[in-house]
Amino acid sequence: MKKSLIFIALALLLVAAVVCGAIGGRWYGDNRKSNFSGRAELYVYPDMTSEDVLASIPDSIVIRKRSLVRVFSGLSSEDIKPGHYVIEKGKPSVYVPRMLKAGWQTPVNLVLSGTMRQKGVIARKISNQMMMDSLTVVKALNDNGLLSKYGFSSSDVFSLIIPDTYEVYWTDPIEVVLDKQKAAYDAFWTADNLKKAAAQGLSQKEVSVVASIVKAESNHEPEYPSIAGVYLNRLHQGMRLQADPTVAFCFDYKLNRVLLKHLEVDSPYNTYLHDGLPPGPICVPDRACLEAVLNPDRHGYLFFCASAAMDGTHKFAVTLSEHNRNASEFQRALNERLARK
Repeated sequence: MKKSLIFIALALLLVAAVVCGAIGGRWYGDNRKSNFSGRAELYVYPDMTSEDVLASIPDSIVIRKRSLVRVFSGLSSEDIKPGHYVIEKGKPSVYVPRMLKAGWQTPVNLVLSGTMRQKGVIARKISNQMMMDSLTVVKALNDNGLLSKYGFSSSDVFSLIIPDTYEVYWTDPIEVVLDKQKAAYDAFWTADNLKKAAAQGLSQKEVSVVASIVKAESNHEPEYPSIAGVYLNRLHQGMRLQADPTVAFCFDYKLNRVLLKHLEVDSPYNTYLHDGLPPGPICVPDRACLEAVLNPDRHGYLFFCASAAMDGTHKFAVTLSEHNRNASEFQRALNERLARK
């Protein structure tokens, strides 16, 4: 009898040891042992369930699927915080639900670059890189109350945007994006740049307006200082700017070509009809264009037109007669090209 009890006790201890070992092994496997052989990025939207998130993790990097399913079993959809998350190689299974519950997001790079002539374009660039819809961005760019906190309005908000790469969280609101733009704008306007603007007789925002015209005129960066010099020469001599891009802006950049009939459009942005600068920038100027206005080429040019070489460069002229010859040369080259098509 005594031996039987001892045997039973030993058997129970063995079973307990096995159970504890199994439980301990599972715990160790779930909490300490690596379960990811590679790196994975997760974009978690507000309406995603725990099953949705689990399904978005590539099976190719999961070493033990059962372990991952087990730790997700206790995760409710309400616990999950939306965001951009990164699972690094070597992390244990339990890291993922903890990351989702705590909101341990990994920042993303918001890249604002290229041609941005319309608020809708800016909105699409931002919404394509963040959990923010385009309509929200457009509304913010037209919200004078919001923009006034940054010293801008819907008519000059292009000046606030400084093309660059910004680190943000995927779920950040538009205010965070605007905060970063204002910080970059203020950083650009050093004491030295303020002096350069004053030397041109321009305010900070007026520099942005001229720079936006330069940006709209050409994509050939080496010519930016020369183009800026032409418009500054016209301003300083009291000439109208007569900038085609300002007319194109009046038509929301939907014109294939600016024709004589378009030059009569009744708009304060039409620099063929109105003296001085337009009321605001006509696109987002980049740093190269801003620098070109602050450091223009010193020349006597008052005119320029596209080069007959059709290579994206321009020919500059001091007199109208010289400019007309350049324009005729370009027109002949253009007609010849069109005839060959």
